[in-house]
Amino acid sequence: MSLQQTLRALADPVRREILNMLKKGRMSAGEITDRFEVSGAAVSRHLSVLKEADLVSDKREGKFIYYELNASVLEEIMLWISELNGGKNDDQTK
Repeated sequence: MSLQQTLRALADPVRREILNMLKKGRMSAGEITDRFEVSGAAVSRHLSVLKEADLVSDKREGKFIYYELNASVLEEIMLWISELNGGKNDDQTK
């Protein structure tokens, strides 16, 4: 996983909304698709991008695929952004 790939995944508002939905718990692909006015194929592509960026994981159970948030990657991004912000503030005080 690269930072560039993660940031690209986070840049899209639909993908950010999917992450917001998953913070409440795992959801099936169908449940996620039902919440959007785009095609199932489009939602599937968004889920694929999120999975490639390691922001979500999936697990097949019977005929359903369930997606779950990978909070550790988001925590790493938040830490990195926090460090950038901290470095900026340190530079301004010198």
